Amino acid sequence: MEAQRAAVSWENGTLAPVDRLRSERADSPTPGLVEGTEPGAGQKSAMFVHAQSFEDLTAEAEAEAESGREAEPDQSRERDEELKVLEEQHNNDISSESRTKDEDVSSEAWRSHRKHVFVLSEAGKPIYTRYGTEEALSSTMGVMMALVSFVEAEKNIIRSIHADGCKVVFLAKSPLVLVGVSRTCQSDKELLRELQYIYYQIVSLLTLTQLNHIFQHKQNYDLRRLLAGSEYLTDNLLHRLDRDPGLLLSAVTCLPLASSARDVVSSSLQAAKAKNLVFSILLAGDRLVTLVRKKDQFLHHIDLHLVFNLVGSSSSFREGEGWTPICLPKFNTAGFFHAHISYLEPASELCLILVSTDREDFFNMSDCKQRFLERLSKRSAYQALKEALKCPSYSVEQVGIPELRHFLYKSKSSGLYTSPEFPLVYQSDEEQERLMGLYQDLHSRLHHPTRPLRSFYRCSETENLLAWVTSGFELYLCFSPLGTKSSAVSAVNKLLKWIRREEDRLFILSPLTY
Repeated sequence: MEAQRAAVSWENGTLAPVDRLRSERADSPTPGLVEGTEPGAGQKSAMFVHAQSFEDLTAEAEAEAESGREAEPDQSRERDEELKVLEEQHNNDISSESRTKDEDVSSEAWRSHRKHVFVLSEAGKPIYTRYGTEEALSSTMGVMMALVSFVEAEKNIIRSIHADGCKVVFLAKSPLVLVGVSRTCQSDKELLRELQYIYYQIVSLLTLTQLNHIFQHKQNYDLRRLLAGSEYLTDNLLHRLDRDPGLLLSAVTCLPLASSARDVVSSSLQAAKAKNLVFSILLAGDRLVTLVRKKDQFLHHIDLHLVFNLVGSSSSFREGEGWTPICLPKFNTAGFFHAHISYLEPASELCLILVSTDREDFFNMSDCKQRFLERLSKRSAYQALKEALKCPSYSVEQVGIPELRHFLYKSKSSGLYTSPEFPLVYQSDEEQERLMGLYQDLHSRLHHPTRPLRSFYRCSETENLLAWVTSGFELYLCFSPLGTKSSAVSAVNKLLKWIRREEDRLFILSPLTY
């Protein structure tokens, strides 16, 4: 009966084409083995640049910019003025957002951190450290750069160093060098992915063109002068990398919402368009409500995660309508877009980001927001959206598999994932980070650079874990330690069928364009 009600809801919803019957997608005993048919698969065009998995993140940034894009970010001679505006905004936030960096780098407490991240210039100048101060670590970073230079002098590239249970991973992205030091079980490639995110975070603030320009004219330039006050963005991004499954899966999660309500929100956003508007993004905290894009323009997961990080790292956007330059490095590393960022209501979690190619477009974007609000407030979908915010997730008990504690499911074709809230056994920050560490270990095994696996089952005293990857989806499950492998395999089919029944609510199946 429940499945029948779900089918009726799907057929009547306006997000999905009526002629695509539910039975075509749901009858398979193991749905989703083929990409495009998995639960949560997009039914029209995708919202994001297509990526099979996180391997895409290690591609060279220089190869990402495509020639002949319709919407090209601003690359005018006023770039220096934009940087000044950016510095001023970050400096305004520094008193409330900056971190405490008083930790003694010679102490055992500093050494005991499980993961360090360092950023330096090719001249060995310190730019960023996760713990401690850059000044105190200048000699350490000098040694790191000496290692890189020594290996390069032999016509080679240093990738990593493994010693005494510690991994040191190097990422050279001229004119920067990034170094990660980890005592976790993550693979070199996983750590490299995290360093890539930090690199893109810096590029999003300055653009690669400006970065190259600076160091071509002054090789020993202290980049901290331009990045002053923005360290909290990198700190918060590193925290997300430890805790947010979306960055691990190269995917985004949606606010659970009835497809009919989401469709009204999307169409209202689609109607509030402007000439230079490229992306309209509505967020609910760390969850995507909807995304409307200009036709033929696609957003990459990394760029959207950087937008999430920008909004989530600063409270200043709650004070009014923000207008900030932002480079989306996986779209184009050469210039700035300009983002209008504001919350729909002062106390609401709903944040609207309107991305324009015109730096003088603030008032046009503000008008777009007002038109969207006026249209939405006349519809019952706005109330449904507010109700959905009261319960932004769901419990694993709703799935109906007693031994299942938690799971991560990613639809590859849509680039979206879903996951329940953490159960009581994982309520503490320490337990959630431990579980994420287990998922990271499974992910490393499935995506091993030389020995990738299709599935992996692991038993321990605290939980049993199962990971499975197909051409259509990635799935990570956490079970009670009392369960068996056969019950875990049986649970996969039950879970996939449940996700299929709920896919209208959990995923954006038919994204809209301008």
